[in-house]
Amino acid sequence: MVNPSYRDTAVRYCVDDLHGASLPGARLQNILDCLRLGKPITPLSLAFLKKQGLEALHRLANAQLSYDSFRVIALAERAIRVETAMVAKLAKEAEEHALKAAVQEKMKLAVEQAEAARRARESNPKYVAKIKQRELRDRYGIDGYVEQDCFSRLMDILKRVDQGQRLSEQDFAWLSSAGEDYFTIELRAAYHRLEADFFAGEFKKTHDPWAAVNASSHYRKCDCASAADSLLGTISIEQQKSLKLKSALCTTHGGVMRDLGRWNEAQRLGEQAHAFRPVDYRPCTLLGAVHMEMGNYDLGQEWYAKAVERGATIDSVDQDLRNIFFRADQAKQVEMREVLLRQDRIRYAWARPKLTTI
Repeated sequence: MVNPSYRDTAVRYCVDDLHGASLPGARLQNILDCLRLGKPITPLSLAFLKKQGLEALHRLANAQLSYDSFRVIALAERAIRVETAMVAKLAKEAEEHALKAAVQEKMKLAVEQAEAARRARESNPKYVAKIKQRELRDRYGIDGYVEQDCFSRLMDILKRVDQGQRLSEQDFAWLSSAGEDYFTIELRAAYHRLEADFFAGEFKKTHDPWAAVNASSHYRKCDCASAADSLLGTISIEQQKSLKLKSALCTTHGGVMRDLGRWNEAQRLGEQAHAFRPVDYRPCTLLGAVHMEMGNYDLGQEWYAKAVERGATIDSVDQDLRNIFFRADQAKQVEMREVLLRQDRIRYAWARPKLTTI
């Protein structure tokens, strides 16, 4: 804040428009203070006043003017300074406005050029195709590098799947072997959904229960167990003549109930399937899984052993157990771990708790 005495002194000597006149310690303020106190003005200070164009103040300090004469001349000088400063300010504002307008014009031109470039780029067929390919890959979770010799075939598969077309056996075989890195969860789900809808359509046309069994298998693999349940619910098992078909229908429906967490129904259907066809390992595998998930671990292992006796591979059983184990909550994992490791610590080494490092 400016000291009132400094401001009053600046007004008295008609230089209140100058910043240095009211600024403590400034050269002009020190000169004004000497004038106010009647102290002599040094030659250097007189030269400073002359250089700053303060002619009236210079003559007053040099005792060439009385105060009254000084004031008349000093007020005229002040008016000229104020007017000059105003003109300079307006000129600067005009210059800044012109510069701002020029900058805005350049920015507008740059934006227009960028927009024109974008439109040209987006109308380029190659660019459009590239963007569509990128969107297609993103839709099916393929965000990594695709080998050059696989790219064309993969994109053709994605396009057909996206258009609702079923894949050929050759394409499925390729995705399951050479192209397995690109057979993502999203692509698998889309593939199984197309297959499920196809076989469901076949069932509606032909009323062949095997088509419903196939549809149910695919519905389960794309997390559509409810759709499979609705489809299988339209089929009367009692009316079927083939024991193999009856067993397959019960096994498939039991798997659907398992997916839906309806364990008791899954167990009942599994036991019914086994009764229809005791030599088939599939009902045994289903019952093994259901009992493991229900916490009946000894029974589950017994049914898995029966499945292996009837043709199921040990690898398939172990994979089933791994899936059940890693989907289970922590408490269930602890229970399963104890049962599995007690039975065979080497075979079920994957169930051991992971070591944590600090």
